[in-house]
Amino acid sequence: MEVKKIAFSPPDIGEAEIEAVCEVLRSGWITTGPRTKELERRLMEFCGAAGVVCLNSATAAEELILRLLGIGEGDEVLVPAYTYTATAAAALHTGAVVKLIDSRPGSWEMDYEKMAEAITERTKAVIPVDLGGMVCDYKTVYGLLEEKKHLFHPSGRIQEALGRVAVVADCAHALGARRYGKMAGTIADFSCFSFHAVKNMTTAEGGAACWRRIEGMDDDEVYRRFQLMSLHGQSKDALAKWKAGAWEYDIEAPLYKCNMTDIMAAIGLKQLERYPGMLKRRREIIREYDKLCDRLGLLHPQHYDGDMESSGHLYLVRIPWADCEVRKEVIGKLGERGVACNVHYKPLPMMTAYKNLGYDILDYPHAYEYFANEVTLPLHTMLTEEDVAYVIQQVEEVLMDVGNRGAGTKNKEKEGGLVGNAIP
Repeated sequence: MEVKKIAFSPPDIGEAEIEAVCEVLRSGWITTGPRTKELERRLMEFCGAAGVVCLNSATAAEELILRLLGIGEGDEVLVPAYTYTATAAAALHTGAVVKLIDSRPGSWEMDYEKMAEAITERTKAVIPVDLGGMVCDYKTVYGLLEEKKHLFHPSGRIQEALGRVAVVADCAHALGARRYGKMAGTIADFSCFSFHAVKNMTTAEGGAACWRRIEGMDDDEVYRRFQLMSLHGQSKDALAKWKAGAWEYDIEAPLYKCNMTDIMAAIGLKQLERYPGMLKRRREIIREYDKLCDRLGLLHPQHYDGDMESSGHLYLVRIPWADCEVRKEVIGKLGERGVACNVHYKPLPMMTAYKNLGYDILDYPHAYEYFANEVTLPLHTMLTEEDVAYVIQQVEEVLMDVGNRGAGTKNKEKEGGLVGNAIP
């Protein structure tokens, strides 16, 4: 058998992106400038957001959102236990207390009832995570936050305009996703996207903060505040200072440095032009993976279900009869056959940093249960039809091999039985 090499998530970069970067380098303007402003404008149009500011990462975007909301020492932020560290770390950077929330049984989403139970008079924000590009149940989130409004104590004008705990979406995976007929980036009060190299749309590194229209909030002032926070508190960016006679500026506060460059934005502009086709290709691959999982009795979330249309960023598979050791063997054997897989995610309470903060995975049984037998298959727009067929064949053969040798037999009666028996 010829062993193909199937990368997990390479960037889809073409000649258009390469030429765009070369044009920036030749222009003499490589930092935040006209291309960054144009990418912000295009993203506003794409999402329908009230405002967008491009930054150097989604992590920076989330932290600046929380700081804009006035969140700091003594405040509480609610975060899913089942997520990447950036979601919680950005809140910790502000000095806030992070309360981790367990998952719903059998789901990647946080348990919204437990979220509501965790709200106190110090709670200022909740951060749902649109994992893999699947949009969370924000209607339920908003409904529960309305029920808890009597506990809310605002600090600052934006919180007063909201009148309740802020909803800050971690949309790192979800550019182009929809739910309730709305685009990700306009459903939550504030949202942050990632354009890291492994994301659907990339600027190498990079991200963006965006927000929906909120009565009583001045969108121009919000944008200005983001600009200040991302450029050392400087009252003018480099592009504005470049104009003849406009050298003078003020430092309004000793703030942060996390702006996007025009080199990054040039890549993003070309990626955004291609993005509808990239989303279409991801959907085609997911359709084939769904058939595989349904045939083998594997568990997988619904990316396109009812009122939700995913961005198709990750394909998460759960092997009902497996445990962590069997999952490790499966990933290893797929790797030997050239298929690179991953796990999304190891819950935060299992990580050293969060253990040291006092979190215990025993308090998050549903997050652990979802993690313990999850495998993420390669899903990206560089996959050919032959590549997808190869991945499917290798998954079938490896699971048949591992299953028929009795790996995980202690769980074979659970949720569908041994996978070998499910293969026609």
